[in-house]
Amino acid sequence: VTQADCYVSLWLPTATCEKSRTKTVRNSNNPVWNETFYFRIQSQVKNVLELTVYDEDFATPDDHLLCALFDTAKLPIDRTVILYFKPSPKAKEELEVEFKLEAASGPYEAIATNGVLVCRELCCLEVEVAEKMQQKSKKELSLTVKGSFEGTQDITLGPNGVASPSGPTKFHYIKYTEPTLDVMLPKKRHYHPVCWSPTIDIGVLISKICACFYLSNCSCNQDLDMRFGFDLCSEETAFLVKRKRYVASALKNVFHLQQDLHDREVPVVAIITTGGGLKSMTGLYGSLMGLKKLNLLDCVTYISGLSGTTWTMANLYRDAYWSQKDLESHIGEAQKQATKCKMGCFSMDRMKYYNKQLCQRKEEGYRTSFIDLWGLMIEYLLNDGKDPQKLSEQREALCDGQNPLPIYVSVSVRDGYSTNDFKEWVEFTPYEVGLLKYGVFVRTEHFGSEFFMGRLLKKLPESRICYLQGMWSSIFSVNLLQIWGLSHSSEDFWKRWTQDRIEEVDEDPVLPTRPHELRTRMYTPPGHLSSTLRGALTDRFSVAQHHNFLKGYQLHNNYLENEHFHRWKDTVLDSCPNQLMQNPDHLGMIDAGFFINTSSPPLLRPQREVDVIIYLSYTTGSHTSTLDKAYKYYTEQKIPFPKISLTDEDKKNLKECYLFEDSDLPGCPIVIFLPLVNDTFREYKAPGVKRCCSEMEEGQLDLTSRFSPYCMFSVRYTDENYRRLLNLSEYNILNNSQMIMQALEIAMQRRRQ
Repeated sequence: VTQADCYVSLWLPTATCEKSRTKTVRNSNNPVWNETFYFRIQSQVKNVLELTVYDEDFATPDDHLLCALFDTAKLPIDRTVILYFKPSPKAKEELEVEFKLEAASGPYEAIATNGVLVCRELCCLEVEVAEKMQQKSKKELSLTVKGSFEGTQDITLGPNGVASPSGPTKFHYIKYTEPTLDVMLPKKRHYHPVCWSPTIDIGVLISKICACFYLSNCSCNQDLDMRFGFDLCSEETAFLVKRKRYVASALKNVFHLQQDLHDREVPVVAIITTGGGLKSMTGLYGSLMGLKKLNLLDCVTYISGLSGTTWTMANLYRDAYWSQKDLESHIGEAQKQATKCKMGCFSMDRMKYYNKQLCQRKEEGYRTSFIDLWGLMIEYLLNDGKDPQKLSEQREALCDGQNPLPIYVSVSVRDGYSTNDFKEWVEFTPYEVGLLKYGVFVRTEHFGSEFFMGRLLKKLPESRICYLQGMWSSIFSVNLLQIWGLSHSSEDFWKRWTQDRIEEVDEDPVLPTRPHELRTRMYTPPGHLSSTLRGALTDRFSVAQHHNFLKGYQLHNNYLENEHFHRWKDTVLDSCPNQLMQNPDHLGMIDAGFFINTSSPPLLRPQREVDVIIYLSYTTGSHTSTLDKAYKYYTEQKIPFPKISLTDEDKKNLKECYLFEDSDLPGCPIVIFLPLVNDTFREYKAPGVKRCCSEMEEGQLDLTSRFSPYCMFSVRYTDENYRRLLNLSEYNILNNSQMIMQALEIAMQRRRQ
């Protein structure tokens, strides 16, 4: 048996995009490398060094022996420290590493940060072919700057001194990451690395091709093309001032108040919904109709949706003053679309239309997927023709504060991880799109464009809203793990196959750890069987793909202590900064219903100060299960949410309305829970008006059986089924007006205190 051929790989992605490695010490079980590596680090960034020991093998992949994840913030400055890393406390093997942290000389790096993410200085390298030898045919010169926004670019050298592109080729990269420019010459198969200093211009003569290099800085604070913070955007703040006038006036009329409400006395009321396909779309129309008849719709400041309820919202917000009008015309149009034959969705003409639209979308610079095709099918299901509407155009419906602010909800996921293990909440408004956990928001018209370190480097046309609806309401993003969990409730059994094995260990000697510093951890990679099972269990049929506007950002050294990040810290990668910020080029986004079927997270941001939540549940499954999951999630996240206290009898025979509050919990909203159940509607056609014998059949709705006409996958209703569902959801609002009014009154009293 031969002894090991060991080498050490070093990876510090916040300092350089290149992995460094030692030489291989052959045939030794006690190798000594005695090599020195230098990294320039930004102290305000979370820098975690990955030290991996491999046994080199020429015939098979190198064997992994040890991988230590070490937070360099633990190192004292200007002092040499020798540390020993062991795979486990009982292991005999250990890796001895000597560290020394010194203050760097040179200019101070200007950064921007919101306490979670760090935006660093950028440089822009311009490469332009100035002159060259005559070419008889076209040849390509390939340029690569690893870690740059552009990556690899080609320059075509044509005859008669013509080069394409004609202008300079640009590379944007982080200023202090010491990148290299790799040049592949025509008909050459190897690279010629060229390193540069950020302080000089470079002219290089290679193979009789003269290239001019120009280096420029991009300032950090003034050039950001996205909003960097956790506060509400200025447009939403201005909207709230205007909307408050509508809400105050409506409350005064509803409660017959003698005096006007002061601004501080006006409660913030929000509608949240669950998904459920056509059932939730129709149900939301009925609920809004009920609130309109009670004159309570003007009391609402926000309305959030996911899945099928986004269809209702997108249709309503085409009309800039929809909530100020009778909703019958909108409901009639929705009925027309819900009851029409859907077979035309698969006609030859429609298929040609899909192909044309997807090709156009690809030419615009988007990565297309089956979810985009699904979005085009939704467009057909809900409209008579092409829907040109874009989300940013809904600002017109908010210009005077005349309607509630719509918020559409999705979750971002990662390949190789189940939704429970990795999901990040994303909110969409007509003003901006952002991830709650990181406090970064792009203008809605820029969502899908290409960003790097907060700068908009490639503008793409804004997506039509049908493509967003495909993402918000995708039924094709499920994976085997979720299907297994739904049928067996035993997802925990599979975590051994789908989660990384990372264990916290103590380095020797143990360094004192401050709250923001990470403990040293050992990572054990999965074996072949685990990797195969993990891929099979977590793979999703299709997810929406959009350019990642987080690209380039790094995590702040104190990000784990940030209250805003901690509020939404719920993924297995949150304490693994290298993996968390190893941002893919595209964000994968799915229907939020695949995690918790609720649109509530954006409304529980403390900046929105929501007092009352009208929780409309249209789910096809258990109404209480969704509510219980939401309560459990918010409790674990320490987000104020009232305790859900339902008896077994309640869960078995749900009533139409429940009120939950917790006056002792600061910042806790009042929740009015309205599940779509058929209770008193069976015998009453309106509150207090009993049905006669001939009308009893109209009160019979099968909402839960396997053969229900309202199942999630139903895409067509009869006129009768549509109207019955609409009337039921409207009736449940009207019949429980007193409880809704009670919640509003409690909220006003709290505001006065």
